[in-house]
Amino acid sequence: MMLDHKYNFELKKLKPRIVFFILIFSFMASCAKEEQNPNVPDVYINVTIDPNSTVYQELNTSGGWMYLTSTPPSRGIIVYRLTQDEFLAFDRIPPNEPNRCCESSTNCTRLVVGDNYPFAKDDCTGTLYSLLDGSIFQGEGKWPMIRYNATYNGQYLRIFN
Repeated sequence: MMLDHKYNFELKKLKPRIVFFILIFSFMASCAKEEQNPNVPDVYINVTIDPNSTVYQELNTSGGWMYLTSTPPSRGIIVYRLTQDEFLAFDRIPPNEPNRCCESSTNCTRLVVGDNYPFAKDDCTGTLYSLLDGSIFQGEGKWPMIRYNATYNGQYLRIFN
């Protein structure tokens, strides 16, 4: 009987330690970072425009879109007006195989909207991406479009990373 008492005492001491280690392990597992697209260009984006001006006429209504230029290695920005107060901004670099169809370091494929609206198309691979969220709509690939932050205060639209 003495042996059982000693065993119960050690088990009671061990339980809090087991719970502690399980909690620590669970916390560490939940903190695992999401895998990052290795093709994201290392570029500083900070653009402010007035989307209601005639210069940006294509953005004057919901559903409108246009291209903005940016510094390399970005290949430009696609701006899409989702609603009257919400804009989305994506890099034009193909997120899955950005250098597959490059003729030179300055002449590479860019995502294009054109006739595929409301989708952006990688003309090299044929993959279509949704302008509503950047996800792959049709075609192959692992990564969605590279999205930038876009804030609108009723007059100015700021696009940044």
